[in-house]
Parts: sequence; structure tokens; C-alpha cells
Amino acid sequence: MTFTLTHIDHIQLAAPPNSESEARHFFGTVLGLTEVKKPESLKKRGGVWFEFGSYQLHIGVEPTFSPAKKAHPGFHVKNLPAFKDHLTSFGISFIEDKNITGVERIYVTDPFGNRMEFLEKVNLPFSN
Repeated sequence: MTFTLTHIDHIQLAAPPNSESEARHFFGTVLGLTEVKKPESLKKRGGVWFEFGSYQLHIGVEPTFSPAKKAHPGFHVKNLPAFKDHLTSFGISFIEDKNITGVERIYVTDPFGNRMEFLEKVNLPFSN
């Protein structure tokens, strides 16, 4: 091949019209992502963009919105137990999943019903 995929630029999740305030609260306040300015040419479409590390998360408005119940982004978290406590303090529930050895993970539903995974790799004791 003459090309190489180098990294993910952004992830987009859909949301219903007029949901920007809820998105700002959940993704900005609860998850601590930084809102970034959308290009002027895209502002009229609605939605809101956030960034963390070298990635962006775009919340795009979809007039006939239907939440993603299975497809989901997965986010690495440092100190998943503290993150779970943080979510609980905001009244946000999660589902724990220990189906992958060496990985602690939870599933959270955003305010619009989209599924998101948060995971942390854990150190396994040495075994013979």
C-alpha cells in the first residue's frame, strides 16, 4: 500500500437538536473535556466539539437522532475507581464489565443514550 493511517483525529457521537447545553455539561463539566471552537462554516449545523490529549470528540446534531446502543468509543482512564466515584457524585450510573483479563472497564450512557466505554489496563500478578 502507498498510504498509512496514522491516528484517530476525532470521534463523533450524534445527539438530538438543541442538546448543546446538555453536551457541554456532560462532556465538559462531568468528563472534564475542553470545548474547542467549531469552524465558522460548520456552526450553523449545531453541535459542539471537545478535545482531550491529541484527540477531539465531536457531538453532532442529527435531526432524526437515534442513540448508538452497541457501537461506542472506548476511552482509556487513569484511576478507573476514582472515575467511578466521580460519576457517582454526579448521579451517573455505569455498568461494570470484567470480561477481558487484565482490563477493568465500565459502560456509561451519555445524556442522549449513546454507549461509551471507559477502561483501564491493570497489572496482573506474575504467574508461572
